[in-house]
Amino acid sequence: MSTIAIHQPDFLRYFHHRTRSRRKFHKISASWSMTLDSQSSQTRKKEEEALELHQQAVPQLRPSNLEFDRKQPSDQEFIQEKRFEFGRFVAREAILDEEYWTAAWLRAETHWEDRPNERYVDNYKRKFAEQEFNALKRRCKGLNGQKSTCIVAVKKEEKNIKRTVLKSVVGTLDLSIRYLLHGETFPGERVVAPLFCGINRTSQNLYAYVSNLCVAKSARRQGIATNMLHFALLSAKSDGLEQIFVHVDRNNKAAQQLYKKMGFEQIVEEASSQLLEEQTFLLGFKT
Repeated sequence: MSTIAIHQPDFLRYFHHRTRSRRKFHKISASWSMTLDSQSSQTRKKEEEALELHQQAVPQLRPSNLEFDRKQPSDQEFIQEKRFEFGRFVAREAILDEEYWTAAWLRAETHWEDRPNERYVDNYKRKFAEQEFNALKRRCKGLNGQKSTCIVAVKKEEKNIKRTVLKSVVGTLDLSIRYLLHGETFPGERVVAPLFCGINRTSQNLYAYVSNLCVAKSARRQGIATNMLHFALLSAKSDGLEQIFVHVDRNNKAAQQLYKKMGFEQIVEEASSQLLEEQTFLLGFKT
């Protein structure tokens, strides 16, 4: 009788080609000890126990204070100056924590959309959504030193139909207000800056930045992305911002067409050369 230890490779991190950010996940490892004897049932039991430990390494977490069966409040309960109605939907700023969570989950679904059969993908999506939810709340509270707004597209209220928040939110994007660095005319521009230069916090150096635009798979091809983006541009303009930027994957032709249809133009090659390794374009819009 002999024992063979088989070790699984470590899972350290994932990179996604659609965004600039890198998300780090906890290191996961597992090993199986197989005893080569006639008691095959013991071998199976050892494997099952090891697999159970492996699955527990990626916790299935949700913020405990959220009500996932909460009904979407009526329009009368939401008094917002900034909102944009189109078809059967409304674009507005997220208010409820459950709306922030649903926005985070939509981003997790989109992040792993092209890898549905990947091992432990559901666990990774839950972890991604939890981290994005917490980060989103921090950004929108201004805890990262910049103003950020989570815009959601929700289904319009219908007579005698009450939906949960989870089923009402069908699209999301982030609109943040940032400052250019000293000497920059667009984000990421390579300039020769003075020693110890910093962020030039003047109104002339403010710009808006669009990110994390995604739509639920079941609600696509209904103009939701276009109208959410239109609402974001109107919001930026009403805040007095003259420049809006967005990064888009070089291989995502549909997204490039969407932004260019809305009036975005590709920034000069100085910006593209810096982003070549990340395979993204920087697009700009002037209000």
